Amino acid sequence: MGAQHEAGVATTTHRVVILGAGYAGLSAAIQLASRVDKRSEKVRVTLVNAQERFTERLRLHMTATGQRLAELSIPELLEGTGAHFERGWVTAVDADAKTVRIDDERVLPYDTLVYALGGMADTAAVPGVEDHAYTLNSAQDAEVLADRLSRLGSGTVAVVGSGLTGVESAAEIAERHPELTVVLLGRGEPGAAMNPKARAYLRSALERLGVRVRSGVEVVKVLPGAVELAGGESVAADAVLWTSGTRVSPLAAAAGLTVDERGRVVTDATLRSVSHPEVYAVGDAAAIRQGYGVMHGTCQGGMPTGVHAAVSIVRELQGKRPKPFRFGYYHTPVSLGRNDAVVQFTHPDDSPRRLHLTGRIAVRYKETVTASPWPTWGRMKKMPASGAFWPRGGRFTRVREA
Repeated sequence: MGAQHEAGVATTTHRVVILGAGYAGLSAAIQLASRVDKRSEKVRVTLVNAQERFTERLRLHMTATGQRLAELSIPELLEGTGAHFERGWVTAVDADAKTVRIDDERVLPYDTLVYALGGMADTAAVPGVEDHAYTLNSAQDAEVLADRLSRLGSGTVAVVGSGLTGVESAAEIAERHPELTVVLLGRGEPGAAMNPKARAYLRSALERLGVRVRSGVEVVKVLPGAVELAGGESVAADAVLWTSGTRVSPLAAAAGLTVDERGRVVTDATLRSVSHPEVYAVGDAAAIRQGYGVMHGTCQGGMPTGVHAAVSIVRELQGKRPKPFRFGYYHTPVSLGRNDAVVQFTHPDDSPRRLHLTGRIAVRYKETVTASPWPTWGRMKKMPASGAFWPRGGRFTRVREA
């Protein structure tokens, strides 16, 4: 913890700046701030986010259909931890000078940076998406779609992307707006990663809700009133929701951090940047390798990365070496409207087990999972160590040295 100099006065405050207050970033902030002495000024934790409202990404498909959700305040979630909240857009990171620029106006210096800016729908890969499609990148985006759906009266909604976000969104729209025709378009079959029985249940639920599923298709262009498929066919659509593919902020690459082909920060085993060890990368913004491959973005994996980064920073401040991060997946919960769901339990490498839940018990399970961050963060404020428990994955997560 090196001394810093401001206005000629020496200080030993170690400044930790966390960029992004999603599930991973907020977990890092609460965990770290709860572990350091609030009465001393040896560590200052600052969490930067563009807005004060926490985005419940796990419920955005509900927001998109006009359902009212609790508005969660990030400053209120941080209450009692001693962490400072800084509202603003991150417009630049200077990894050499160790500074972050906010709104092109303010500059925050850091000694340790936690990069948690997350991912968003990739609207740049296919022509017309940026101009003619809706996304679920934020609560505001979802509210704009909800307004559009409420005014359609009738017509067709095309949901592009047959992954979990696409499935949940298509089911929710079909259930809340039975007057609309919902078409789910994607390269893969919905629930492709599930075991055959769970996948069949998911498909039958979509059929029951009236969702028209078209697998094995690729959307190559979005037009004002249609989507164009590879091969030249067009599918009429009065509204298009784009859930196909994700991208991350270009800030990490622009800062000179080593990134992968998707722009994610490449980390070592402890979640530090391989090029800038004073930078930790967590959640969707990081390319984190485990024995089964690079982790994909989920809340179940994102929160542990944030907690691990916080614990590692504390260890470094104590003169100890941070430990390797290990995580094994354990479930894939998917809502199918408000009254149905399927939960696929998985091996640590995310491959499906035979065990799965369906129907009302799956609905209760899914809702418990979706609501779990709040009690988890509440416990972490009082007992920080309670947040450091998650499946390590055993042999599945061991990275074998070349």
